[in-house]
Amino acid sequence: MDITCVTIDCHDPEAIATFWNAALRWSGVAQAADGNIAMCHPTEGGPYLEFVRVADDKVVKNRVHLGCTAGALDRLDTEIERLAGLGATIAWEEEFPAHVAARYRNVVLRDPEGNEFCLGAGTFPA
Repeated sequence: MDITCVTIDCHDPEAIATFWNAALRWSGVAQAADGNIAMCHPTEGGPYLEFVRVADDKVVKNRVHLGCTAGALDRLDTEIERLAGLGATIAWEEEFPAHVAARYRNVVLRDPEGNEFCLGAGTFPA
């Protein structure tokens, strides 16, 4: 079995697909003619993100979320600023013991509709 996509419920599929496409620096957004589904995918192919219109509001923490990386630890704050410019907000930052935090950070952000995702950076010590 292989994962082909991750589906995210939202109110505005095109807007959220556009956010994620820019956040991930992917290759563009495709939207169904009726506007109820939008997708974005990596330029080189592979699993993609699908956004489906739902009437329900998000009311609790996600049970599944995307985990992303900024790469090197010194890039994390710049990447958070870039994502905030696209509409993301910071939910919280995980707290680690000092010896871990010196080499690795993980920040939980929210997309424009409140869906949480992680942005880590650095190397988690073994």
